[in-house]
Amino acid sequence: MTDLYARLSDLRSRGQGYIEVRSSNRDFPVLTMAFRDDHAVVHLESAPERMSLLAGGDTLPSDAEVEVPIMDELAVFTGDFVLQVDRAWDVVNDFSRTGVVGAPGEWREL
Repeated sequence: MTDLYARLSDLRSRGQGYIEVRSSNRDFPVLTMAFRDDHAVVHLESAPERMSLLAGGDTLPSDAEVEVPIMDELAVFTGDFVLQVDRAWDVVNDFSRTGVVGAPGEWREL
């Protein structure tokens, strides 16, 4: 079991958490996953001052709101950006193994 997977498992047992993942030899990109219960939000920081959110699936209606922990505070996101925790983990895990952040059309720049 990798350290990242062990950390996620620990946070999932607590019901919420926040993880940042980046290459060991580059500052960018940085992928973050914030989750609470079964809902997650994934951010991509591709460069300084350049942030995007991964578009959600059909997890929630677009007008629904979910709170997830970002650093030490809860932040509210609409259903447009909410994923199931397992789907968000797949994205983070793929990134940690390959450095690939997914298809460009899936990201919405802020």
